Amino acid sequence: MADRLSEDGKNSVIVIEFGGSDIGPLIQMPSALSYPMNMSTYDWGYRTEPEPHLGGRKLAAPRGKVIGGSSSINGMVYVRGHACDFDHWEETGAKGWSHADVLPYFQRMESSHGGEEGVRGSSGPLHVTRGEREIPLFDAFINAGEQAGFGITADYNGTRQEGFGAMERTVWKGRRWSAANAYLKPALNRKNLFVVRGLAEKILFDGTRATGVEIRRGTHTSIVHANREVVLAASAFNSPKLLMLSGIGPANHLREHGIKVLADRPGVGSNLQDHLELYVQQECTQPVSLYSKLDLFSKAMIGAEWLLFKTGLGATNHFEACAFLRSRAGVNYPDIQYHFLPVAIRYDGKLAAKSHGFQAHVGPMRSKSRGEVRLNSPDPKEAPSIKFNYMAHEEDWTDFRHCIRLTREIFGQQAFDAYRGQELAPGTDVQSDDELNAFIAEHVESAYHPCGTCKMGDAKDRMSVVDSECRVIGVKNLRLADSSIFPRITNGNLNGPSIMVGEKASDHILGRDPLAKSNHVPWINPDWETTDRIKKA
Repeated sequence: MADRLSEDGKNSVIVIEFGGSDIGPLIQMPSALSYPMNMSTYDWGYRTEPEPHLGGRKLAAPRGKVIGGSSSINGMVYVRGHACDFDHWEETGAKGWSHADVLPYFQRMESSHGGEEGVRGSSGPLHVTRGEREIPLFDAFINAGEQAGFGITADYNGTRQEGFGAMERTVWKGRRWSAANAYLKPALNRKNLFVVRGLAEKILFDGTRATGVEIRRGTHTSIVHANREVVLAASAFNSPKLLMLSGIGPANHLREHGIKVLADRPGVGSNLQDHLELYVQQECTQPVSLYSKLDLFSKAMIGAEWLLFKTGLGATNHFEACAFLRSRAGVNYPDIQYHFLPVAIRYDGKLAAKSHGFQAHVGPMRSKSRGEVRLNSPDPKEAPSIKFNYMAHEEDWTDFRHCIRLTREIFGQQAFDAYRGQELAPGTDVQSDDELNAFIAEHVESAYHPCGTCKMGDAKDRMSVVDSECRVIGVKNLRLADSSIFPRITNGNLNGPSIMVGEKASDHILGRDPLAKSNHVPWINPDWETTDRIKKA
């Protein structure tokens, strides 16, 4: 947004950022992705409240505290979401945000390398690339999916999402291609764009009109005045937190913390959603996985090649194959996502196996469970209270058990015969519903896709927080543009649709007519009512 709003030189734009620089290999080297999201330098370090349906576990809930925000610490996977996701947004009150409306903004922001011609963008600032798939396990996964009857998609971000195929990522010329690298840094040469460091403590108002932001730098507070508007883009956790600190939110909750109520909006902090996932892990009988590259010497060599040439294993996020599948007949578009990784390892870098292995990250994408973000304190330095209420619906357990059993079926296909060793997790002794439920409760993890806490919808809906032009309902000159406005979570990873929101919101802020609607028709499996697979001719 900073780039788009300052583009024509007519507007003065200030970006307020609490985090520091994104310079350095821990952020810029794609294969180092597990480091920044586990470092207090770059991550807010939030954790959930004890999750009641997961035995009271507290799960990590990272968000970027650095230039580029979470796009500087994420896994760099690029997914637009399915066309039906955005049609659902419009059906539930977000007018002008259907697939036909948002597709032109995806095209404007992308430079797709290898995507479907005519559907993908070719000249945008955000480069989207594919891995080399040099490790044979990637193709084994894709071939196994075809053998299991699910079919292959040439571009899941194009006409057809459903199927197995190459995964796309925001990596360009061997570097993480974050929102900072794609948009902000090139725009900082302009005389009308500034970055101010500080912790945003609250939004200031004259009556109900937003006039600026109070920020803290060290022990001093100061005010950044806004001539026209204040725009929040602080994440699904910090955006509702800032609104509540500023008097916008559930009135009783604000009063409990001694905050004067400016606008009673009960939807602020509600409707919290995420994707959960499990790792199904398998031993690999051939030395073709990344296991042999995890020793210190190999890491040093990989790092040296990346520093010198921006090539090699340091230049990939290692997510190079994926799948989007439907869980059963009667589901009209994918509701399961797979990330495939040619090593058995956790996001935090901890090994699951002392041998070669591979794994699938799998989880359902449209859980009905909803959580909330609340204030722990009126002190802006205090972390918010985050409770996702994961696995609150019986369907969640049914869906996850299906995901595990389906993954076992895929790993059991002929394509993996040359590589398949013993199942490492859950393990062949975990078979019954009760055994699988126990494994799920203990091992399920967030995919780090929080959204929905300031949902966009009809202004007459008390649970809506922003209208269809991203204006916060009940006040003036304040907008919100990040994943918190999603009415419902989209398929796959959220970086792509979050950037799209910034692109579209920029046009609304500038008072421009939206881009012309697309007439593109997405692919829906013609046999979706009778099978979860592809019917053979």
